[in-house]
Amino acid sequence: MSETKNPFPDLFDSLSVEEKMKMLETMIRIRTFETHVEELFMNKKIFGFVHLYIGEEAIATGVMANLRVDDYITSTHRGHGHAIAKGANTSRMMAELFGRKTGYCKGKGGSMHIADFSIGMLGANGVVGGGFNIAVGAALSSQIKKTDQVAVCFFGDGASNRGTFHEALNLASIWKLPVLFVNENNQYASTTPVSYAVSAQHVADRAKGYGIEGYTVDGNNVTEVYDAANYLVGRAREGKGPALLECLTYRVKGHFVGDPERYRTREEVKKMIDERDPIKLYKNKLLEEGLTNEAGIAKLYDQAELEIQAAIDFAEASPFPDPQEALDDLFSFSPMEFPEVQQ
Repeated sequence: MSETKNPFPDLFDSLSVEEKMKMLETMIRIRTFETHVEELFMNKKIFGFVHLYIGEEAIATGVMANLRVDDYITSTHRGHGHAIAKGANTSRMMAELFGRKTGYCKGKGGSMHIADFSIGMLGANGVVGGGFNIAVGAALSSQIKKTDQVAVCFFGDGASNRGTFHEALNLASIWKLPVLFVNENNQYASTTPVSYAVSAQHVADRAKGYGIEGYTVDGNNVTEVYDAANYLVGRAREGKGPALLECLTYRVKGHFVGDPERYRTREEVKKMIDERDPIKLYKNKLLEEGLTNEAGIAKLYDQAELEIQAAIDFAEASPFPDPQEALDDLFSFSPMEFPEVQQ
Protein backbone atom coordinates (compact mmCIF):
# COMPACT_ATOMS: atom_id res chain seq x y z
CA MET A 1 0.00 0.00 0.00
CA SER A 2 1.06 3.60 -0.42
CA GLU A 3 2.31 5.61 2.52
CA THR A 4 0.94 9.11 3.05
CA LYS A 5 3.66 9.93 5.59
CA ASN A 6 7.27 10.12 4.51
CA PRO A 7 8.86 6.80 5.60
CA PHE A 8 12.30 7.55 4.17
CA PRO A 9 15.54 8.43 5.97
CA ASP A 10 16.04 12.19 6.28
CA LEU A 11 19.06 12.37 3.99
CA PHE A 12 18.42 15.90 2.77
CA ASP A 13 19.88 17.42 5.91
CA SER A 14 23.19 15.68 5.20
CA LEU A 15 23.61 17.57 1.92
CA SER A 16 26.07 20.43 1.67
CA VAL A 17 24.89 24.03 1.48
CA GLU A 18 26.02 24.08 -2.15
CA GLU A 19 23.91 21.03 -2.99
CA LYS A 20 20.86 22.49 -1.29
CA MET A 21 21.30 25.81 -3.07
CA LYS A 22 21.75 23.98 -6.37
CA MET A 23 18.25 22.60 -6.02
CA LEU A 24 16.83 26.06 -5.48
CA GLU A 25 18.77 27.23 -8.52
CA THR A 26 17.27 24.42 -10.62
CA MET A 27 13.73 25.25 -9.52
CA ILE A 28 14.23 28.93 -10.29
CA ARG A 29 15.71 28.16 -13.71
CA ILE A 30 12.69 26.01 -14.57
CA ARG A 31 10.24 28.68 -13.37
CA THR A 32 12.06 31.43 -15.28
CA PHE A 33 12.13 29.38 -18.48
CA GLU A 34 8.43 28.57 -18.23
CA THR A 35 7.40 32.13 -17.37
CA HIS A 36 9.16 33.43 -20.47
CA VAL A 37 7.75 30.64 -22.62
CA GLU A 38 4.21 31.59 -21.58
CA GLU A 39 4.84 35.22 -22.49
CA LEU A 40 6.46 34.32 -25.81
CA PHE A 41 3.58 32.01 -26.73
CA MET A 42 1.01 34.69 -25.95
CA ASN A 43 2.99 37.07 -28.19
CA LYS A 44 2.86 34.50 -31.03
CA LYS A 45 6.60 33.90 -31.10
CA ILE A 46 6.23 30.20 -30.29
CA PHE A 47 4.24 27.76 -32.41
CA GLY A 48 2.04 24.81 -31.50
CA PHE A 49 0.78 23.92 -28.04
CA VAL A 50 2.74 24.63 -24.86
CA HIS A 51 2.15 22.86 -21.54
CA LEU A 52 3.81 24.58 -18.59
CA TYR A 53 5.47 22.97 -15.56
CA ILE A 54 4.94 25.97 -13.27
CA GLY A 55 4.12 24.82 -9.73
CA GLU A 56 5.62 21.34 -10.14
CA GLU A 57 9.33 22.24 -10.09
CA ALA A 58 10.10 20.42 -6.84
CA ILE A 59 9.43 17.01 -8.39
CA ALA A 60 11.84 17.16 -11.32
CA THR A 61 14.41 18.86 -9.11
CA GLY A 62 14.19 16.44 -6.18
CA VAL A 63 14.24 13.34 -8.34
CA MET A 64 16.96 14.45 -10.74
CA ALA A 65 19.27 15.44 -7.87
CA ASN A 66 19.61 11.68 -7.29
CA LEU A 67 20.38 10.71 -10.88
CA ARG A 68 23.61 10.45 -12.83
CA VAL A 69 24.11 11.78 -16.34
CA ASP A 70 23.95 8.23 -17.73
CA ASP A 71 20.66 7.43 -15.99
CA TYR A 72 17.57 7.54 -18.20
CA ILE A 73 14.33 9.48 -17.96
CA THR A 74 11.17 9.55 -20.02
CA SER A 75 9.00 12.63 -19.91
CA THR A 76 5.52 13.86 -20.80
CA HIS A 77 3.88 16.59 -22.86
CA ARG A 78 4.70 18.82 -19.84
CA GLY A 79 8.40 18.11 -20.07
CA HIS A 80 10.42 21.34 -19.97
CA GLY A 81 11.13 21.01 -16.25
CA HIS A 82 12.33 17.43 -16.61
CA ALA A 83 14.68 18.39 -19.44
CA ILE A 84 16.20 21.33 -17.56
CA ALA A 85 16.63 19.40 -14.32
CA LYS A 86 18.32 16.53 -16.21
CA GLY A 87 20.83 18.96 -17.73
CA ALA A 88 19.42 19.94 -21.13
CA ASN A 89 20.72 23.07 -22.83
CA THR A 90 18.13 25.83 -22.46
CA SER A 91 19.26 27.59 -25.65
CA ARG A 92 18.64 24.47 -27.74
CA MET A 93 15.34 23.95 -25.93
CA MET A 94 14.21 27.48 -26.67
CA ALA A 95 15.31 27.19 -30.29
CA GLU A 96 13.17 24.07 -30.62
CA LEU A 97 10.15 25.91 -29.25
CA PHE A 98 10.82 28.66 -31.79
CA GLY A 99 10.93 26.05 -34.57
CA ARG A 100 14.55 26.84 -35.41
CA LYS A 101 17.20 24.66 -37.00
CA THR A 102 19.44 24.85 -33.92
CA GLY A 103 16.80 23.23 -31.71
CA TYR A 104 17.02 19.75 -30.24
CA CYS A 105 14.84 18.33 -33.03
CA LYS A 106 16.06 20.80 -35.64
CA GLY A 107 12.90 22.84 -35.13
CA LYS A 108 10.57 20.07 -36.27
CA GLY A 109 9.44 18.63 -32.94
CA GLY A 110 8.41 21.57 -30.82
CA SER A 111 7.60 21.72 -27.12
CA MET A 112 6.37 18.15 -26.68
CA HIS A 113 9.30 16.35 -28.29
CA ILE A 114 12.50 17.65 -26.72
CA ALA A 115 15.08 14.90 -26.21
CA ASP A 116 18.79 14.69 -25.48
CA PHE A 117 20.14 11.14 -25.43
CA SER A 118 23.59 12.40 -24.35
CA ILE A 119 22.18 13.15 -20.90
CA GLY A 120 19.77 10.22 -20.77
CA MET A 121 16.72 12.36 -21.59
CA LEU A 122 14.86 9.93 -23.86
CA GLY A 123 12.24 12.45 -24.81
CA ALA A 124 9.12 14.31 -23.92
CA ASN A 125 6.06 12.68 -25.44
CA GLY A 126 2.86 14.03 -26.93
CA VAL A 127 1.16 10.67 -26.29
CA VAL A 128 -0.34 10.38 -22.82
CA GLY A 129 1.29 7.37 -21.21
CA GLY A 130 3.80 7.13 -24.03
CA GLY A 131 6.85 7.04 -21.78
CA PHE A 132 6.02 3.96 -19.69
CA ASN A 133 7.27 1.26 -22.02
CA ILE A 134 10.21 3.33 -23.25
CA ALA A 135 11.45 3.62 -19.66
CA VAL A 136 10.96 -0.11 -19.12
CA GLY A 137 12.95 -0.77 -22.29
CA ALA A 138 15.76 1.48 -21.06
CA ALA A 139 15.76 -0.30 -17.70
CA LEU A 140 15.88 -3.66 -19.46
CA SER A 141 18.91 -2.54 -21.46
CA SER A 142 20.63 -1.63 -18.20
CA GLN A 143 19.84 -5.03 -16.74
CA ILE A 144 21.07 -6.86 -19.84
CA LYS A 145 24.28 -4.83 -20.00
CA LYS A 146 24.77 -5.35 -16.25
CA THR A 147 25.25 -1.65 -15.61
CA ASP A 148 23.74 0.07 -12.58
CA GLN A 149 21.87 2.67 -14.62
CA VAL A 150 18.34 3.51 -13.51
CA ALA A 151 15.38 4.64 -15.62
CA VAL A 152 12.81 7.09 -14.29
CA CYS A 153 9.40 7.44 -15.92
CA PHE A 154 7.51 10.66 -15.18
CA PHE A 155 3.75 10.57 -15.79
CA GLY A 156 0.58 12.36 -14.75
CA ASP A 157 -2.49 11.18 -12.89
CA GLY A 158 -4.39 10.87 -16.16
CA ALA A 159 -1.70 8.62 -17.64
CA SER A 160 -2.09 6.25 -14.70
CA ASN A 161 -5.40 5.20 -16.27
CA ARG A 162 -3.85 4.16 -19.59
CA GLY A 163 -3.14 0.59 -20.60
CA THR A 164 0.59 1.24 -20.92
CA PHE A 165 0.69 1.90 -17.17
CA HIS A 166 -0.43 -1.67 -16.50
CA GLU A 167 1.85 -3.18 -19.12
CA ALA A 168 4.93 -1.34 -17.86
CA LEU A 169 4.46 -1.90 -14.12
CA ASN A 170 3.58 -5.54 -14.61
CA LEU A 171 6.62 -6.35 -16.75
CA ALA A 172 8.98 -4.24 -14.63
CA SER A 173 7.81 -6.14 -11.55
CA ILE A 174 8.15 -9.59 -13.15
CA TRP A 175 11.69 -8.90 -14.33
CA LYS A 176 12.70 -6.72 -11.34
CA LEU A 177 13.85 -3.95 -13.64
CA PRO A 178 15.67 -0.85 -12.32
CA VAL A 179 12.93 1.65 -13.04
CA LEU A 180 11.21 4.24 -10.85
CA PHE A 181 7.73 5.33 -11.91
CA VAL A 182 7.16 8.91 -10.73
CA ASN A 183 3.55 10.04 -10.76
CA GLU A 184 3.15 13.82 -10.85
CA ASN A 185 -0.37 13.98 -9.49
CA ASN A 186 -1.27 17.58 -10.29
CA GLN A 187 -4.99 16.98 -9.64
CA TYR A 188 -6.20 17.38 -13.23
CA ALA A 189 -5.93 15.23 -16.35
CA SER A 190 -6.54 18.00 -18.85
CA THR A 191 -9.96 19.12 -17.53
CA THR A 192 -10.84 16.03 -15.48
CA PRO A 193 -10.22 16.08 -11.70
CA VAL A 194 -8.33 13.15 -10.23
CA SER A 195 -11.07 12.74 -7.62
CA TYR A 196 -13.38 11.62 -10.43
CA ALA A 197 -11.05 9.66 -12.70
CA VAL A 198 -8.90 7.63 -10.27
CA SER A 199 -10.77 4.98 -8.28
CA ALA A 200 -8.06 4.49 -5.64
CA GLN A 201 -7.43 6.99 -2.86
CA HIS A 202 -3.87 7.38 -4.14
CA VAL A 203 -2.30 6.46 -7.47
CA ALA A 204 0.47 4.82 -5.43
CA ASP A 205 -2.10 2.39 -3.97
CA ARG A 206 -2.06 0.64 -7.33
CA ALA A 207 1.51 -0.54 -6.71
CA LYS A 208 0.14 -3.34 -4.53
CA GLY A 209 -1.48 -4.96 -7.56
CA TYR A 210 1.93 -5.37 -9.15
CA GLY A 211 3.78 -6.54 -6.06
CA ILE A 212 6.00 -3.47 -5.88
CA GLU A 213 6.53 -0.68 -3.34
CA GLY A 214 4.34 2.41 -3.66
CA TYR A 215 4.57 5.66 -1.73
CA THR A 216 2.88 9.04 -1.71
CA VAL A 217 4.80 12.20 -0.79
CA ASP A 218 4.26 15.95 -0.88
CA GLY A 219 5.37 16.84 -4.40
CA ASN A 220 5.62 20.52 -3.52
CA ASN A 221 8.19 19.79 -0.83
CA VAL A 222 11.53 19.26 -2.57
CA THR A 223 13.10 17.76 0.55
CA GLU A 224 10.44 15.01 0.71
CA VAL A 225 10.81 14.29 -3.00
CA TYR A 226 14.59 14.17 -2.67
CA ASP A 227 14.57 11.74 0.26
CA ALA A 228 12.02 9.43 -1.37
CA ALA A 229 13.81 9.39 -4.71
CA ASN A 230 17.17 8.85 -3.00
CA TYR A 231 15.90 5.69 -1.34
CA LEU A 232 13.97 4.32 -4.33
CA VAL A 233 16.61 5.13 -6.96
CA GLY A 234 19.26 3.55 -4.74
CA ARG A 235 17.09 0.48 -4.29
CA ALA A 236 16.62 0.14 -8.05
CA ARG A 237 20.33 0.64 -8.66
CA GLU A 238 21.06 -2.25 -6.29
CA GLY A 239 18.88 -4.61 -8.33
CA LYS A 240 15.90 -4.64 -5.97
CA GLY A 241 13.39 -3.80 -8.67
CA PRO A 242 10.90 -1.07 -9.52
CA ALA A 243 8.78 1.21 -7.34
CA LEU A 244 5.97 3.72 -7.74
CA LEU A 245 6.36 7.18 -6.23
CA GLU A 246 3.33 9.46 -6.24
CA CYS A 247 4.13 13.15 -5.78
CA LEU A 248 1.09 15.24 -4.86
CA THR A 249 1.30 18.63 -6.54
CA TYR A 250 -0.88 21.17 -8.34
CA ARG A 251 -0.98 22.42 -11.91
CA VAL A 252 -0.99 26.16 -11.38
CA LYS A 253 -1.48 27.04 -15.05
CA GLY A 254 -4.07 25.66 -17.42
CA HIS A 255 -3.63 22.38 -19.23
CA PHE A 256 -2.10 24.42 -22.05
CA VAL A 257 -1.35 28.10 -22.49
CA GLY A 258 -4.68 29.66 -23.41
CA ASP A 259 -6.80 27.09 -21.56
CA PRO A 260 -10.01 28.87 -20.40
CA GLU A 261 -9.98 26.71 -17.22
CA ARG A 262 -13.74 26.50 -16.80
CA TYR A 263 -13.35 23.31 -14.75
CA ARG A 264 -11.97 25.05 -11.62
CA THR A 265 -12.30 28.34 -9.77
CA ARG A 266 -9.79 31.16 -9.63
CA GLU A 267 -10.05 31.02 -5.85
CA GLU A 268 -8.80 27.43 -5.86
CA VAL A 269 -5.79 28.33 -7.99
CA LYS A 270 -4.95 31.43 -5.94
CA LYS A 271 -5.09 29.46 -2.71
CA MET A 272 -2.59 26.93 -4.05
CA ILE A 273 -0.27 29.65 -5.34
CA ASP A 274 -0.37 31.49 -2.02
CA GLU A 275 -0.01 28.47 0.24
CA ARG A 276 1.69 25.68 -1.71
CA ASP A 277 4.12 27.24 -4.17
CA PRO A 278 7.16 24.87 -4.09
CA ILE A 279 9.76 27.58 -4.66
CA LYS A 280 8.31 29.80 -1.96
CA LEU A 281 8.20 26.89 0.48
CA TYR A 282 11.81 25.94 -0.21
CA LYS A 283 13.10 29.51 -0.10
CA ASN A 284 11.51 29.99 3.30
CA LYS A 285 13.11 26.78 4.57
CA LEU A 286 16.58 27.85 3.44
CA LEU A 287 16.11 31.32 4.93
CA GLU A 288 14.87 29.93 8.24
CA GLU A 289 17.89 27.62 8.45
CA GLY A 290 20.23 30.51 7.71
CA LEU A 291 21.64 28.82 4.60
CA THR A 292 21.09 31.86 2.40
CA ASN A 293 19.65 35.37 2.45
CA GLU A 294 17.47 37.49 0.21
CA ALA A 295 20.50 38.78 -1.68
CA GLY A 296 21.64 35.23 -2.39
CA ILE A 297 18.21 34.28 -3.69
CA ALA A 298 18.00 37.43 -5.82
CA LYS A 299 21.31 36.48 -7.40
CA LEU A 300 19.88 33.13 -8.48
CA TYR A 301 16.93 34.87 -10.11
CA ASP A 302 19.26 37.30 -11.89
CA GLN A 303 21.42 34.45 -13.20
CA ALA A 304 18.38 32.55 -14.41
CA GLU A 305 17.05 35.64 -16.14
CA LEU A 306 20.35 36.17 -17.96
CA GLU A 307 20.49 32.52 -19.01
CA ILE A 308 16.95 32.40 -20.38
CA GLN A 309 17.24 35.76 -22.10
CA ALA A 310 20.40 34.48 -23.79
CA ALA A 311 18.42 31.40 -24.83
CA ILE A 312 15.73 33.59 -26.36
CA ASP A 313 18.31 35.68 -28.21
CA PHE A 314 19.93 32.48 -29.52
CA ALA A 315 16.58 31.16 -30.72
CA GLU A 316 15.56 34.38 -32.42
CA ALA A 317 18.92 34.62 -34.21
CA SER A 318 18.78 31.01 -35.44
CA PRO A 319 17.51 30.10 -38.91
CA PHE A 320 14.39 28.14 -39.69
CA PRO A 321 14.96 24.67 -41.22
CA ASP A 322 14.90 24.53 -45.00
CA PRO A 323 11.70 23.13 -46.55
CA GLN A 324 13.84 20.53 -48.35
CA GLU A 325 14.82 19.14 -44.92
CA ALA A 326 11.24 18.36 -43.90
CA LEU A 327 11.65 14.59 -44.24
CA ASP A 328 15.23 14.38 -43.00
CA ASP A 329 15.67 12.12 -39.95
CA LEU A 330 12.21 10.60 -40.36
CA PHE A 331 13.18 7.44 -42.24
CA SER A 332 16.01 4.93 -41.93
CA PHE A 333 16.82 2.92 -45.04
CA SER A 334 18.59 -0.42 -45.03
CA PRO A 335 21.06 -0.67 -47.94
CA MET A 336 20.07 -4.35 -48.34
CA GLU A 337 16.40 -3.46 -48.77
CA PHE A 338 16.99 -0.31 -50.81
CA PRO A 339 20.25 -0.71 -52.74
CA GLU A 340 19.43 2.37 -54.81
CA VAL A 341 20.06 4.50 -51.71
CA GLN A 342 23.75 3.73 -52.09
CA GLN A 343 23.84 5.17 -55.59
